[in-house]
Amino acid sequence: MRESRVLPIVPVSFFGMVLGLCGLGGSWRAAHHIWGVPSFIGEAVMATGALVWAVLLLLYVLKWGLARPAAIAELGHPVQSGFVGLAGVATLLVSIGAAPYARDVAVVLLLAGAAFTVGFGIWRTGDLWRGERDPAAATPVMYLPLVAGSFVTGTACGVLGFRDWGQLAFGAGLFSWLAMESVLLNRFQHGAALAPAQRPTLGIQLAPPVVGAVTNLSLTNGGPDMFARALLGYGLLQLLLIARLLPWILRQPLSPAYWAFTFGLTALATATLQLVGRGETGALALLAPFLLALATGVVTLASAHSFWQLLRGRLLPKPA
Repeated sequence: MRESRVLPIVPVSFFGMVLGLCGLGGSWRAAHHIWGVPSFIGEAVMATGALVWAVLLLLYVLKWGLARPAAIAELGHPVQSGFVGLAGVATLLVSIGAAPYARDVAVVLLLAGAAFTVGFGIWRTGDLWRGERDPAAATPVMYLPLVAGSFVTGTACGVLGFRDWGQLAFGAGLFSWLAMESVLLNRFQHGAALAPAQRPTLGIQLAPPVVGAVTNLSLTNGGPDMFARALLGYGLLQLLLIARLLPWILRQPLSPAYWAFTFGLTALATATLQLVGRGETGALALLAPFLLALATGVVTLASAHSFWQLLRGRLLPKPA
């Protein structure tokens, strides 16, 4: 097709870049409020995430108009289809970024992002319930439509003052996560090993507990509580397990797939910093600067690698 030679065919999974950038922007916003670091760091990273979101959203819409077979194939893929939910999640994160500056715009983005997230999550999960799926297609990408979508919807609702709706979204995300976790752990322990190209998706495994902790903190007041600490404790356990498997995961060369690690790491840093802001003085207060440094380093590495690949013309996958 002539159109496909002109239009960059960008995988929908690239919306994960927005999650990492906006997530890191949120971490540095929290660091500004707690430690007084310059506010422009978090705002600049958040603005970069919003710019990447705008470009990817335009390209994704054009993909449906000018390269529809590629978009349909992606939507019907047993694994890649889960990434479609990131379009809504990324929009919700941009609404959080816009909230301090343009509340009306942020609310519109919240409504659009939540509508897409809920609609797509219900549609895709309904397909999963029909069964007849290859167990090898079960990867942490399963979390994205309902778990990530519900948690980030709850966070955006909390930031914009719709806590009653946010609590409903938190419940949807929490119990969807617990149900899917058991399915995935059974698949990891008793099924075939993940193919090398799928191993970076294990970075998503860190996200549910720590993104849930951010949502919980956005919907509650008061000092640190045991539930928030428990969510972060499970997140830290996932981080250690991923570190244990990192040599095995890195058999897949660096690629945009490794953005899968960024959202969980930034959420871990953000939730920990928010607890410090509520008076946390124990173990998490000690870990907070190291977690912020880790999240910043990983997002910086992913950004630098993707930018370098873009300059070399190697960022986008070769047409089939």
